[in-house]
Amino acid sequence: MFRRTRYQNGTLTVKARKSGERVWELRFYETDPFGVRRRRSITVGSVRQYPTESAARKAPALQAVLLRINAEGGLDCDALPFGALLARYEQEEMPTRHSTRCSYESSIRNYIRPRWSETRVAMIKPLPVEDWLKKLALAPKTRSHLRGLMHTILECAVRWELAPTNPIAHVRVKGGTKRLRPPMILTIDEFHAVLTQLAQPHRTMALIAGCLGLRVSEIVGLQWADFDFEKGTLLVERSVVHGRVDDVKTEYSRDQVPLDPALTACLLAYRDECYPTREGWVFASPRTGRPFHQDSIQKDYIRPAGRCAGLGDNLGWHTFRHSYRSWLDDVGAPIGVQKELMRHASIQTTMNVYGKAMMDSKRHANSEVVRMILPPKSSQQTACADTPDTKAA
Repeated sequence: MFRRTRYQNGTLTVKARKSGERVWELRFYETDPFGVRRRRSITVGSVRQYPTESAARKAPALQAVLLRINAEGGLDCDALPFGALLARYEQEEMPTRHSTRCSYESSIRNYIRPRWSETRVAMIKPLPVEDWLKKLALAPKTRSHLRGLMHTILECAVRWELAPTNPIAHVRVKGGTKRLRPPMILTIDEFHAVLTQLAQPHRTMALIAGCLGLRVSEIVGLQWADFDFEKGTLLVERSVVHGRVDDVKTEYSRDQVPLDPALTACLLAYRDECYPTREGWVFASPRTGRPFHQDSIQKDYIRPAGRCAGLGDNLGWHTFRHSYRSWLDDVGAPIGVQKELMRHASIQTTMNVYGKAMMDSKRHANSEVVRMILPPKSSQQTACADTPDTKAA
């Protein structure tokens, strides 16, 4: 006879630890890999953190466990709170890359969970989500990132058979791909003006950013073993964010980039004076022996150098990467070569996100067209004089 699986809510009890702290303990049943039903328990949190049972039942750890143990039957998907879905996503699907994970956790903690935690998954519809995003005092691109994270979480719900469709697929963020202000692009003279304001090792860091277009996380993650000075190549294979060694941003970011002999000479000269470490970090702090924190360098050295060079307060690490892309355009590099040097997965990213020609290049191209329409010297005078009004007179 068919036996219906009963939905488990678990039992919450207060338990005193040896330290005297009182914590909430969740007791439940779980079937092990051999089919044996066993009693389990987990600590949800302290009574100080969750003063009441109602508050403890909203804890992400508890919701994730209940969602998992009820996933194979008896689960009332219509009554499933989005907070439980969030908790399971955080436990099982959160990206492992540190910087990405921190960004997702911040978005969930500050925006998604406060608004949607107690909403039933079945009640999440496109229009309410669009209205919520519109009211957030955030840049369009940040709202677009929130929309993307919501879409990813609900895609997991569809895969886990907790929702029939993904309602976020119909949510639109107006201007989500647009920037509030265009990125700063440096001229070569402005770049040299910044370099003159920087001392080592920050000068060499900026030089690599300008000559190779590397992300700052990749620059602080460089080790001398990554360089092949004989072949004139550099292998980019790691990044460091807030002192944590991690993988590169995308699989396309892991690639070799060419080293020009002039840049090689600068790097070899810097190697003789840099702070040595056992791991061979190129840019290590003498105080810790570990890679620098890029945010501190930007605040304490890059921004002040930009102000001294007359560039205002908006100079940042990514300015060098945007400028590198524009300089490639300025020298006439084919767009396919630019994509490879920027290590982008899509050529659209190279063209749309980083595509901004230098004013001199635009002026030169525009002048070429104007010269075809208005030939120089005497021919130009004749063309300008031969206007419809002159003929009518």
